[in-house]
Amino acid sequence: MRKLLTGNKAAAWGARLAEVDYLPVFPITPQTEIIETLAEWVDRGELDARLTTLESEHSMVTAAGAAAATGVRVFTATSSQGLLYAMEMLYNVAGWRVPLVLVNVSRGLSAPITLEPDHNDVLAARDSGFLQLHCATCQEVLDSVLLAYRLAEDKRVRLPVLVNLDGFYLSFTREPVILPSREQVRAFLPAFDAGSNRFRGGEPVSQAVAVLGGGPYSYFRYQTHLAAVEAGEVFDELSEAFSNHFDRGFKAIEDYRCEDAEILFVMIGSFATKAREAVDRLRDAGQKVGLLRPRLLRPFPAREFVRLLSGRAGVAVIDQNLSTGLGGILYTELAAALYPVPRRPILASFIGGLGGRDITAGEFYAMAEQVRQAVETGQAPPPRLLFTDQEMQTVRGLQRIAGSEEGES
Repeated sequence: MRKLLTGNKAAAWGARLAEVDYLPVFPITPQTEIIETLAEWVDRGELDARLTTLESEHSMVTAAGAAAATGVRVFTATSSQGLLYAMEMLYNVAGWRVPLVLVNVSRGLSAPITLEPDHNDVLAARDSGFLQLHCATCQEVLDSVLLAYRLAEDKRVRLPVLVNLDGFYLSFTREPVILPSREQVRAFLPAFDAGSNRFRGGEPVSQAVAVLGGGPYSYFRYQTHLAAVEAGEVFDELSEAFSNHFDRGFKAIEDYRCEDAEILFVMIGSFATKAREAVDRLRDAGQKVGLLRPRLLRPFPAREFVRLLSGRAGVAVIDQNLSTGLGGILYTELAAALYPVPRRPILASFIGGLGGRDITAGEFYAMAEQVRQAVETGQAPPPRLLFTDQEMQTVRGLQRIAGSEEGES
């Protein structure tokens, strides 16, 4: 069945089709529509799950992780400051090795305040032990939730998964979404088998609560890392199974018109759909360009990036995030992955889309031109913030207004 859904409702449908048992929730813009939709279904008896509203995101993730440890399937969602408020518990839940699925609807972090998206919220969680899937369309949101449960519940992995979509640009955008039947989903995602790893009221045990010295602590932390690395191999296997069940591809890195591409864009999230359009126009103009969009960001698909980028001329890495004092996070991670490659391409770093700031078609064309010039000279351009003279005039105007209000000239 095909329905017109927002990204938020696609996430809710993913949880519904996964037949989740427990929904600890707390509202925050722009994620609230997810829990409102789930609450409506529970109220109407269309979703057989227990929904509990907690008093904060910290409590919400605590309840979610603890419930997942009892052997039930759990879903929850948050955004921005809410994800950071729960950050302490993200590390705990990952350390418990429980298969929770958490949807984050990306929104820029304060201060200054914005309700528009960028990726600093979700990338702040990249070292927590949660695996990360990033979506560009509403269909991918639903599909990613289903795949996330298979990945999280695989006994070779047993790590929580974070599914990310961009606030407003995807959370409230309606797109056609294919809804698989419950039987189709059950064939791909059977009931959660917790094995022996579950709490029971009549059999009290403790799990991951001991205070450890450096040696044992190092061992268990590294086991989490090894499980995440293993998840990369498991992801490829499950992606093939997903494609066979639903007739839709799901690769760790989407490659678009890359076969003979000399210059490539690399970026994550819904803004990559703008890059696809720019690639088409540049191809029409005779330029050999392409797009790589990692859907899987943790574990970082370094080996696949090396395969796809070896021998290319240049790459424009577009980060919708900013690691203050360093630059773009995706750029630095990609540079590290390509460092051992003898024929690595020239990398150019661009920061764009912060706080939902649009990236125009003209800016994609300009980035491709800058990378082409860098390839000709052999010199990578310095990192650059995408920002126009008109935007600077707007900022100066606001500063003048603020100065006037304070009695300054």
